Amino acid sequence: MQLSAVVTGAARGIGRSVVVQLRAAGYRVLALDIAPEVKDLAETDQVVPLVADVTADDTPRATIDRAVAEFGQLDLLVNNAARFLRRPVLDTSDEDFDGLIATNVRPAFRFARAALPRLAETRGCIVNTASISGLIGVPHQVAYAMTKGAIVQLTRQLAVEWAARGVRVNAVAPGAVDTGFMDEARAADPDPAASLAVTLSNHPIGRMSTPDEVARAIVFLAAPESAGITGTILSVDGGYVAR
Repeated sequence: MQLSAVVTGAARGIGRSVVVQLRAAGYRVLALDIAPEVKDLAETDQVVPLVADVTADDTPRATIDRAVAEFGQLDLLVNNAARFLRRPVLDTSDEDFDGLIATNVRPAFRFARAALPRLAETRGCIVNTASISGLIGVPHQVAYAMTKGAIVQLTRQLAVEWAARGVRVNAVAPGAVDTGFMDEARAADPDPAASLAVTLSNHPIGRMSTPDEVARAIVFLAAPESAGITGTILSVDGGYVAR
């Protein structure tokens, strides 16, 4: 039977690249996003697009059940859906903070909780999208960094708790990635060009990563070649945290 996956935040950027690469690797994929553009991924019956809000209470369980109904099994969950916020702590409102927790942390926990029994049946795995902001201090990212730090610890905790049942749990930690995600954040800066120059200077390779580069790391962590890897946070950051 073909391998199958659920990918959240699949309409754009890293998530979209993950869906494309999993499909090329022979997976059947349930691709979920709140943006209607996710429907564009339905080029073949290998991808089932689902327009849904990851923050809704019934979405995680319903999505996992839908994937199993469509594909007969679940082998991989990619928790990728998230929002970014760059704002100094004194300018970060309770609404800002609560909104990031509701989007970046709670759904990852609830999707994992819904998926783990199914993944134990197939000795499958979870790959979470964390961030270097969850590993080191980055100015003006306190709320976002806290959510990504939570994803790092979710990854480690689940890896330890579910290893005996054959489920591997890992995460990627991207640095700056050349997506609309970053473009939208930078557009709010007083000097976007200067902001971009600082971002590039922080990455020793002198550029941002591409969505495809991060997606390849996610697909690798899901592949048999990484069978001995669990509880790992794989930085895809152009050398940022090595400075």
